[in-house]
Amino acid sequence: MHGTKNVRRDTAERTRDTLERLASERDIWVSTAHPDHGPHQVPLWFLWDGRAVWMCTAAHSATVRNARAEPRVRLGLPDALDVVLMQGEATCFSAQEVPEEAGDAFAGKFGWDPRLEEAPYVYLRVAPRTVRAWRGVPELRDRIVMREGVWQG
Repeated sequence: MHGTKNVRRDTAERTRDTLERLASERDIWVSTAHPDHGPHQVPLWFLWDGRAVWMCTAAHSATVRNARAEPRVRLGLPDALDVVLMQGEATCFSAQEVPEEAGDAFAGKFGWDPRLEEAPYVYLRVAPRTVRAWRGVPELRDRIVMREGVWQG
């Protein structure tokens, strides 16, 4: 966590810091919405593979139901002093369909392999289209570090 004194970073530094956090953090907030059931937000473990966020949750969860009905999602890392918000579209994979590389990396990071569970699980892959990152008011103006799937800076 960072102190409350905010020193403005340029876009390249915010991009580097964002990529470092994606590679090292464990938890992410996932926001979905369903046309009939409304918004839903939960924290999940995640893996960043360098291009996309991979998460896994129970196959019958509201998160999966919503992502299948409306794939546009928002993701956020849990730190209000060092904000990272992402938007993208979720693609769902059953535990049997998930690419082996992603399933193995997820299991390696968390020491838990949903593919081996008796209950059905679904992996969600989100390749961000937009990423916003900022630490306080000095960085609000130029907070977009990814636009249309392309990192800035």
